[in-house]
Amino acid sequence: MNQQAPANAQLLQAMGELFVSFPHCVTLGFQYLGAEGRKPTLKVEWRDDLVGNPASGVVHGGVITSIIDTCSGIAVTAHMDELETIATLDLRIDYLKAATPGKAIYCTAECYRMANQIAFTRAVCYHDSPDDPIAHGVATFMRDSNPKPMLPKEGVA
Repeated sequence: MNQQAPANAQLLQAMGELFVSFPHCVTLGFQYLGAEGRKPTLKVEWRDDLVGNPASGVVHGGVITSIIDTCSGIAVTAHMDELETIATLDLRIDYLKAATPGKAIYCTAECYRMANQIAFTRAVCYHDSPDDPIAHGVATFMRDSNPKPMLPKEGVA
């Protein structure tokens, strides 16, 4: 399949690395694996401290919510020529099945519409294949949400 290249590959890489460096993402252990075209992928390893149900060992739903939100935000930046701040306006998740205890969770997202003020995304969480999803998410993001930049101007070309 032909993948559209990021609007600014350097910016996408920088934002992928920045987003997973946020304190809550570090605590959860999110890893930025890169992007295929404009579709970034994140990974979180299964850990005991991320379990929401000790009897089953299933990861807490908040981990899924956070990885979908984070990956979706990175997907928005794949469409940007230059850096702008964004903010999640709305996030909806369909949990399709429990994550398998002991297995890493991946999330891939795409921004399918970039309007003047709003960006629209969809994401999928999975173990081995996006064709066997754990959860689907859709989100909207406000563009230019804050006059204060996320990075210094000299941080990204």
